Amino acid sequence: MDGRALSRDAERTVPTAAGVYDWLLGGRHYQPCDVDAANATLKLFPNLARVARLNREFLQRAVRFLAAQGIDQFLDIGSGYPAAGNVHEIAEQSAADGRVVYVDHDEHTVAVSRALLAEEPNATCVHGDVREPDAILGNPEVTSRLDFDRPLGLLLISVLPFVPGDAAPLVGRYLERLAPGSHLVITHLVSADDARIRHLQEATSQRYNTSVRQSAYARTRSEVRALFAGTELVSPGLVPVPDWRPLRRDKYVADEADPVRAVLVGAAGRVE
Repeated sequence: MDGRALSRDAERTVPTAAGVYDWLLGGRHYQPCDVDAANATLKLFPNLARVARLNREFLQRAVRFLAAQGIDQFLDIGSGYPAAGNVHEIAEQSAADGRVVYVDHDEHTVAVSRALLAEEPNATCVHGDVREPDAILGNPEVTSRLDFDRPLGLLLISVLPFVPGDAAPLVGRYLERLAPGSHLVITHLVSADDARIRHLQEATSQRYNTSVRQSAYARTRSEVRALFAGTELVSPGLVPVPDWRPLRRDKYVADEADPVRAVLVGAAGRVE
């Protein structure tokens, strides 16, 4: 079945993070409830759509960077609905036999993704919860496609905000399984230093968390940095997502007044 038809036929009535994100990116797999939740949140934080787009652009730059380092296999946990310029499409530009396994904990998201990827021999999507690394890393579909004795890219793009408490030990359990030369890539919401932005951010989070099935929480920059324990951050380190290896860096000038820079950071760490 075509993924778009499946998305329409199995309409949800409760918004999900994947559905809201899909709508913000201009996708086709969201439901009306996702649009309502997104619009309600946009009224409080109009930059939310830019957050989503810049998050996506960071992912694409990171995958290209990893592919340039010779990495041809990726584990993308919390992947959401497939969208143009997804991980497997970028990976295949560098390695025709690049392999990608997407993981999401929402059954509808996985079903749509599997339908859309049915003709992709080197990419699939499996059901899994980021909080259960043993189940994900032991999934036969994961182990049959990815070789954990070789370097791979572990992508945790805006998924750890949905994990409460100290997430560093959880990330460490994934890192224990990765071969030297692997890379960990993370984007994460952070608490803004500016009081005005932080107040707006907190109000936005409260509104989002009351309407969307999964609640998201910000961490401090030091808490996000701790998630990379056991890796060596590649340049430029942990920075606002627009500042991480921007295209045409010779012409890039950071907009210090951009509120997106205050709430979303990203980095890549190399496993030694």
